[in-house]
Amino acid sequence: MKKILASVCVAIATFSCINAQSGFTKEALNEKLLSLDGNQMAFKEILSKHQGKTIVIECWASWCGDCVKAMPKMKALQAENPEVDYVFISMDKTADKWKAGVEKHQLQGDHYMATDGMKGVFGTAINLDWIPRYIIIDKNGKIVLYRAIETDFDKINSTLKTLK
Repeated sequence: MKKILASVCVAIATFSCINAQSGFTKEALNEKLLSLDGNQMAFKEILSKHQGKTIVIECWASWCGDCVKAMPKMKALQAENPEVDYVFISMDKTADKWKAGVEKHQLQGDHYMATDGMKGVFGTAINLDWIPRYIIIDKNGKIVLYRAIETDFDKINSTLKTLK
């Protein structure tokens, strides 16, 4: 009985450390996002796909003027940091608008959509109150920048430089 209890405690502690390190809530990690090919993928699966890499996550929408205005800065960021993985999460209202935005702006990276928008489960779980929103995760899976917006590209660039 003591061995079983000890095993359960170790499992809980390990899972808690993983969540604490990534800084995302269980709701955010478990929320399924739509991929361009029409499949659903849990956010934790998206993160694990990029394990061991620095990741820049951008939450955006094709209807968002500030998002569109920031696209050239994002392209410059990608050109300066080709070793970084980029994940784009759309808050568009329809998949058609999202896919048209991806094609129009030609941003390189992985693209997903939160099908219930900014105020849905995923948006609420990450406290998404403004887009575009940028999150940087280091190679160890730790969030190093959580609330950057379109005016914060100097901070985003300097953060990425410290992670090289």
